[in-house]
Amino acid sequence: MSEHRSLPLLGGPPPERSDAARNREALLRAATDLVDHCGVEAVTMDAVAARAGVGKGTVYRRFESREGLMAALLNHSETAWQAAVLSGPAPLGPGAPAMERLLAFGRSRIETNLKHGDLINAAGHSGARAYAAMSFAAMHVRYLLTQLGVRGDVPILATSLLAPLEIVILQQQTHIEQIPVDRIERAWDDLVRRVVAADAQPGAPGRP
Repeated sequence: MSEHRSLPLLGGPPPERSDAARNREALLRAATDLVDHCGVEAVTMDAVAARAGVGKGTVYRRFESREGLMAALLNHSETAWQAAVLSGPAPLGPGAPAMERLLAFGRSRIETNLKHGDLINAAGHSGARAYAAMSFAAMHVRYLLTQLGVRGDVPILATSLLAPLEIVILQQQTHIEQIPVDRIERAWDDLVRRVVAADAQPGAPGRP
């Protein structure tokens, strides 16, 4: 099975004219710079317009609202992350054994979701994970579990492995229960190894 054919990239907006696409990228870069240097709270339509050197109306026409802008930033980040999974350096990208890739996937997802937790919250309803984004993650985990020879109900097992990586769970653990991130990562690694050890066919490609 070809990984690149079977894993869709995050669904984005319809194709844009080249000038419109450039304007959108400039606004997203300005917003990303504000998040990186000043935090999510500093990202307002006025601030993005000023940083990008355009009128505020341009930002509103493009994203309609602050929530819409936050959702666009999430989509932009998601697309970049998916590209790293599909064609970036190993072990997150191709080239490493399936178990190494699966463990790297979990750690990367934990890091990415926690990094963008405030952004996800600021996006409100608009920031709800798109079906295409969830589908990508699920298909990738299914693909790796299959490579590891897992023979059980792979779609359900993949969903079970993905659930602890969602921002609601991670924020509960890190913000409320004060669980260190490295402990969460080790626990997820342990969960993956237990699932694979319990249900994988001996000698399957990609098994450690």
